[in-house]
Amino acid sequence: MRKLLLALVTGALALTGCTTGEGAVSVNNGGEFRFVEGTPSGEVIPPDERATAPEFAGTLLDGEEFASTELAGDVAVLNFWGSWCAPCRVESPEFQEVYAEVRDDGVQFLGINVKDTDQLARAFEDNFGIEFPSLDDPRGEVALAFRDYPASAIPSTIVLDRESRVAAVYTGAVRQDDLGAVLDRLLTEEG
Repeated sequence: MRKLLLALVTGALALTGCTTGEGAVSVNNGGEFRFVEGTPSGEVIPPDERATAPEFAGTLLDGEEFASTELAGDVAVLNFWGSWCAPCRVESPEFQEVYAEVRDDGVQFLGINVKDTDQLARAFEDNFGIEFPSLDDPRGEVALAFRDYPASAIPSTIVLDRESRVAAVYTGAVRQDDLGAVLDRLLTEEG
């Protein structure tokens, strides 16, 4: 029974990030939302196929106001997470390690805490030693702004190039080495 349960969980996790690698494929749920398939691990969308990310604003978990225009000119990692999300517990400490390595190289990280309470979100950040800011998105409004990307799946990560265009999209947890490789590639692009 235990092996069966382990096999089912492993299969479900594997399907979370599955893609065909054939670019952005739309999935339409009756016209209400349009989701674009995630990019395979380590793959960057070619510059001429990138779309400008939607602008958004809100309040960070520390109470400061934030606008997405603050990301302009830098490569940016947007990570949609929740304290209730098991894969986020694996991914977040790895994101912190990558952030510590690249924060002085023109890369910004922004967590977007979705459908959570302030208290649980701040406890999560404290527990995992997360130093990069997170936007409070209790109703999923910022995730909705990214409705053309799969930001409603938690965790999801969207990487923006220096021109605030979507350069990579991941549904499910992102491995530390994959994220590092994508950032290295975007940092070497001509801006």
